[in-house]
Amino acid sequence: MRLSSIIALYPLFWALSFFFVLPFRLQSEGEDQRVPGQFDGAPPKFSFARTAKWTTLVAAILFGFYYANYVYQWIPVQALNLVPDRVLEGK
Repeated sequence: MRLSSIIALYPLFWALSFFFVLPFRLQSEGEDQRVPGQFDGAPPKFSFARTAKWTTLVAAILFGFYYANYVYQWIPVQALNLVPDRVLEGK
């Protein structure tokens, strides 16, 4: 895999991982910490830096599995072909 492909794919893994990590590690505090008008399910303290660190870790692990599969072909591309060749050929 070329470096340009890695540079193009890793941000996709990072963005997907961000939405995966976002709902975790949220802690709601008591009624006394809420701001008037704040939604009940909204987190009182959100740390983008902490979420970005966890996202980077999860994205690196997922991309590592993707890259290892690319190199070692654990799941070959042919196994993901859900449309039979005869359908594509028009037979």
